[in-house]
Amino acid sequence: MPTHGSAQQPTTELDSRYSSALNPRPGAEEATATEWAEARRQLARAEIFWVSTVRPDGRLHVTPVIAAWHDGVLYFSTGPDEQKAKNLAHDGHCALTTGGNSLTEGLDLVVEGRARAVTDPAVLEEVIAAYEAKYGAHITAPEGTFHGIGDALRKGDVLLFAVAPATAYGFGREGGAFTHTRWSF
Repeated sequence: MPTHGSAQQPTTELDSRYSSALNPRPGAEEATATEWAEARRQLARAEIFWVSTVRPDGRLHVTPVIAAWHDGVLYFSTGPDEQKAKNLAHDGHCALTTGGNSLTEGLDLVVEGRARAVTDPAVLEEVIAAYEAKYGAHITAPEGTFHGIGDALRKGDVLLFAVAPATAYGFGREGGAFTHTRWSF
C-alpha cells in the first residue's frame, strides 16, 4: 500500500443501527451519511489525535499525537524508543481518533489502517511542510512545543509513520440527529 499519493474515494455507508434515521427523536432531522469530503476537512483541521496501538502481549496502548492529513494519508511521528514505536514495529495495525466531546454537535472520526514508516526524503519534506503549515509557531518558533521536529525527522531521531485509511468511521451529531458513517477503502 502506498504511503503517499493515496487519494482513493471510499464507499460510504450510513449504519442505521446507530443513526437517528432508524429511531428518530421528536424534532430530530433525518440522519444522512457524512460525506468523505467533510471527514477529510475535519482530519485536516484537527489538532490532536489519539493513536491506539497493540503491545506484543495484546494489551492496548493509547496516547495523544499531533498529525497531518496530506495527500490522502494521515501522518504522525514518535520517538523510536516510545511505546507506540515499539508496538508498531511488532504490529503496524493502529487507529487514529479525533473529534470533540459534545453530545449535541460535532463529528468524531476514527481512521483504521496500517502504520508504515516513511523514509523517502521527498515525502518527509512534504509532511514537514504540512506540519509547519498546520501547527505554525508550535513547530516553527524556537519556543514552540514541537520546535525542531523537522530536523529530528530528517536525521531519523524521530520516526514518521503514514496511515492510509483502510476503514474510517464518523460519528456525527447535528440538529438532533446522530449518524454513524463507515467509509471503506
